[in-house]
Amino acid sequence: MGTEFVALQVTPFDLTTKLVAADFLAPYTSHNPIDHSKHHRIPLSNYFAQPEALAFGKTEKEVRKELGPNAREEVVKSKVFEGNRPSNSILFLLTTPRTLGALIALYEHEIFTEGVIWGINPFDRIGVELGKVLANNILAQLNAREDVKGHDSPKHRKK
Repeated sequence: MGTEFVALQVTPFDLTTKLVAADFLAPYTSHNPIDHSKHHRIPLSNYFAQPEALAFGKTEKEVRKELGPNAREEVVKSKVFEGNRPSNSILFLLTTPRTLGALIALYEHEIFTEGVIWGINPFDRIGVELGKVLANNILAQLNAREDVKGHDSPKHRKK
């Protein structure tokens, strides 16, 4: 329990220098309240902690106090985090089909609104169209295993 949440803590956002707003979503109530929801409270504490870390960060002074006077300089520098990073936290009562539908609608509305602001149609993109064409080709091949051809990367295709 909670492994999905923990696994998602390392993201492509960790690898970029661009400022990217993060969304944190969590149900307040667990479907499996074993041991007084201990296994739910652990990832839930991370749900609250990560936006706090993004907002406030950790100063060099705090890091030096934590590590002590003999800390190596590269370790100190690696633990400093400036904070002031944007994030949204969405806490909902319980994960249900209705909740998931509402979240999908929320993100679709966000994408639509951004598209209007930027003057683009985010639901009709060239890459999406390519995916539809490829999906139709694949669909026609799914009747028999021997019909599936040409979907490996170029360096792995048989000549």
